[in-house]
Amino acid sequence: MNYSTLIIKEDNRISTVTINRPDKLNSLNSICKSELKNYFLNVKTKENIDVVIITGAGEKSFVAGTDISELTQLDKKTGEKLSREGQSIFDAIENCGKVVIAAINGYALGGGLELALACHIRIASENAKFGQPEVNLGIIPGYGGTQRLPRIVGISKATEMILTGNPIDTNEAFKINLISKILPQNELLKYANQIAENILSKGQIAIKKSLEAIKATVEQPLSIGLKTEAILFGECCDTFDMKEGTQAFIEKRKPNFRKN
Repeated sequence: MNYSTLIIKEDNRISTVTINRPDKLNSLNSICKSELKNYFLNVKTKENIDVVIITGAGEKSFVAGTDISELTQLDKKTGEKLSREGQSIFDAIENCGKVVIAAINGYALGGGLELALACHIRIASENAKFGQPEVNLGIIPGYGGTQRLPRIVGISKATEMILTGNPIDTNEAFKINLISKILPQNELLKYANQIAENILSKGQIAIKKSLEAIKATVEQPLSIGLKTEAILFGECCDTFDMKEGTQAFIEKRKPNFRKN
């Protein structure tokens, strides 16, 4: 299948998926999200692929969030629907039955960080930045960020990142175990492929069972947290602050949020 926003390279049981919207810092518009879901649902049944590497086109951005222009008209109902749709895409990635490696080559913000969180292994280039800046738009992370980020970096740091919206650099991301390796930009994909080849040299039944066992360590089912997140995201979309936040972003000005 041909994709308009993805570049797919499949070779020696490794698939490299490049999100190809560099002029938009690889932000996730509706077409890109649909193509990601389609690919990962299909790759689940591909016997010739055992490891998937996700990266972004260019040297500036992995994925710099969701396309903000697609958020401006949301209300409670459509906001919750959008959140659930985004969650289902990243669920498809996390549960595709293959090992998924995020090779983070720049900005991983908002939906971009949520995409990385859905991957099993995360490595990053030295220039990468990570953040959940949704509160700057008057909303909350809606594609799994409120659920996966605390599970990975701990409640305290996740709460700080979500409530302040402040980004962190690769050094801090490494210290809090958000990523497992920092590399020069030109070595990132090479190292990702080395990890993939190492994994491919192991017993693949054991690899798949290991993924299942690791996921089982989470006490509260992710599905419950995701349902709550979608409802709250939808409620945010019915507020003045959300309309003001997204419009201010588009107009490149500081938002004037209400104080209550």
